[in-house]
Amino acid sequence: MRAYLEPIDIDAMERQASCLRDRLLIRLLFHLGCRVSEVLAIRVQDIDFEQGTVTILHLKTRLKMSCPGCKTSLGRKHHYCPRCGAEVTEVRRSQQDHRRVRTLPVDKPTLTMLEEYLAQEAIVDGEARIFRINRHRAWQIVRDCGRRAHLAELRNPETGRRRGISPHRLRDAFSVRAMKMDDSGDGLRLLQEHLGHASFNTTAKYRKIAGEEHRKWYDRLWATHSSDQRDEPYR
Repeated sequence: MRAYLEPIDIDAMERQASCLRDRLLIRLLFHLGCRVSEVLAIRVQDIDFEQGTVTILHLKTRLKMSCPGCKTSLGRKHHYCPRCGAEVTEVRRSQQDHRRVRTLPVDKPTLTMLEEYLAQEAIVDGEARIFRINRHRAWQIVRDCGRRAHLAELRNPETGRRRGISPHRLRDAFSVRAMKMDDSGDGLRLLQEHLGHASFNTTAKYRKIAGEEHRKWYDRLWATHSSDQRDEPYR
């Protein structure tokens, strides 16, 4: 059982799309490597056809908890305040919105498909979103196209659990493809920036998924051993 989708699999999903909207959704999820919430939030004015870019807004809400007595920050599993020692029976909660904006390049075939879709749907309002569907519907579209393309379930490389075809699997496929093309330090830094990861460790996990780094290390290990054996005659 495979851990991730290949480009040929996603091409098959595109061919199974029932309309241009669904085909474009699948293509953007894969070619941009974005989260489904980010793709669904793209507005007409976010697309720069001259520069060949799209602006992505990532809005993430974080819940901050603190001790009502000394205001020390608390984790979800804290039963006692680590500072004042008071038993945590009531927690002060505050919501913080973190907004991050990044501008991503878009390949020409995808831009052409975007132009065709906007013309077909007659979407001219700059504030209008290009997709007028919710997250659940987007998930259904990707799942159903995967089924019609007869794609098997995937396996989580860390836990071994089975995973169905979903929008995030297209993001994973983009990341693994990028890692196979360039797993250098610069390649990892650019991938982290493109994906919008706050932590480098989140990006680095795709090295493990791709399996390239481990394979190269293992091959070098035994290539050295083989050359040593050739230099020393058997006794």
